[in-house]
Amino acid sequence: MTTKTAKTVAEIALETPRAASLFEEFGIDYCCGGEKTLQEACNEARVALAEVEAALQEVRDARESAEARDWSAESLAQLVAHIVNFHHQYVRRALPRIEQLLGSVLSAHGQKHHDLAKVQRHFHVLADEMVRHMMKEEQVLFPYIIRMEDAAAGGEAVAAPTFGTVKNPIRMMRSEHDSIGLELREIRKLSKDYDTPKEQCNSFRALYNALEEFERERNQHIHLENEILFPRAEALEARAGRQ
Repeated sequence: MTTKTAKTVAEIALETPRAASLFEEFGIDYCCGGEKTLQEACNEARVALAEVEAALQEVRDARESAEARDWSAESLAQLVAHIVNFHHQYVRRALPRIEQLLGSVLSAHGQKHHDLAKVQRHFHVLADEMVRHMMKEEQVLFPYIIRMEDAAAGGEAVAAPTFGTVKNPIRMMRSEHDSIGLELREIRKLSKDYDTPKEQCNSFRALYNALEEFERERNQHIHLENEILFPRAEALEARAGRQ
């Protein structure tokens, strides 16, 4: 399946999650040049339309594959790898892109739209929290969950962690999820549900589209951790303790 080249770059960025960051990799302007068709944008960026369409399809296929998988039936190691490689990597790429958009839009429209400065402050808090949060997961919690699973598969006991029980870091991660959620809800409120004023430029629309996409992605990300990974890790530890 190929992208209908009659669609504008802005439309494709809106309807295809992660397309905006992909466009940036190809040097395609989806903000000020968002009204161009994909073919026109590719010509301007001097990249092959077929190459961009293939990359877009790869993004779509990866999402569809992830959403179709029953993560409750996969190994914890596979689920952790998916969270890190798909969701954490998305966050690391999206944060600086949104920060840049916020800076540009605030500079151009901040005097008229005073809530933009508040959105930026809340996003800075959110970004700092998410970076530290993901680091703790990747360096402490996730490796221990994988060690527990490996030990259980081999019929062995896993060395006791310094944090006592897996419930302790999980409790902290859940609390941080809630804190990040509060920041996102405040951003949604300040942006009036990401409703871009009709007279505003494509960069303004790109910013609110990016923030809305970030919230959707974050909700999927947190669902996998709160509802699948964490309960399974706690259950695994409980079974090991009864053996």
